[in-house]
Amino acid sequence: QVAAASGHTVVLVDQSEEILKKSTKGIEESLKRVTKKKFADKPEAGAEFIEKTLKNLTTSTDAVTVVHSTDLVIEAIVENMEIKNELFKRLDKFAPERTIFASNTSSLQITQLANSTTRQDRFGGLHFFNPVPMMKLVEVIKTPMTSQKTFESLVDFSKAVGKSPVSCKDTPGFIVNRLLVPYMMEAVRLFERGDASKEDIDVAMKLGAGYPMGPFELLDYVGLDTSKYIIDGWHSLEPNNPLFAPSPLLNKLVEEKKLGKKTGEGFYKYK
Repeated sequence: QVAAASGHTVVLVDQSEEILKKSTKGIEESLKRVTKKKFADKPEAGAEFIEKTLKNLTTSTDAVTVVHSTDLVIEAIVENMEIKNELFKRLDKFAPERTIFASNTSSLQITQLANSTTRQDRFGGLHFFNPVPMMKLVEVIKTPMTSQKTFESLVDFSKAVGKSPVSCKDTPGFIVNRLLVPYMMEAVRLFERGDASKEDIDVAMKLGAGYPMGPFELLDYVGLDTSKYIIDGWHSLEPNNPLFAPSPLLNKLVEEKKLGKKTGEGFYKYK
């Protein structure tokens, strides 16, 4: 959406026409919300903006045919190293030499993904934040093999879609999640020890640190399964790092399928 709205030609690729229809509809709805604010006094200009943006966007279920004429591929599929590597390996065979590959992963190593291709110098991380149309930040990740030219292209692209890029080496969680996930886990440990209630911890961080959500609200929003997946991955990389220690309570909730907002219950209950 943000790439199409900033004048880029975008092909959205997914596994089925059904998913793509749903995605396109979601983008249309999101654009309507954006235009309500952006063009509050000029509804005609708003309608034109939506039409222009949607013209820049086409969809496909065949990544291989699309990649032939692409300058940049941004992968945002399931957080699974094997499945991502399989996709990159396939696309690497068909993409032109100039094409830069980037992953939107929040927790996997970019270097490992780049190693599944023959274009390690044209491979980096572009980590956008949810919801992307609202959030200004993009983390641009440079691996030891990423060329300076590729890195600069990724920074320029982030700016061209109206975002503020920050740069980081290929370290677990990059900047934001590296600080955020251990903070959320520490909140769970505080609660597990019985030192404070989850409600009081949430209020304390909102009023004392100015955070828009407390750590337990944020965990439920992100999804407890996603949070567990990240911490488990980091724990296997650095088993002796106390910041990455798993939490029995988090594991129990995930086992009970209490995954947060999306299932109606996590640390809190949702109607």
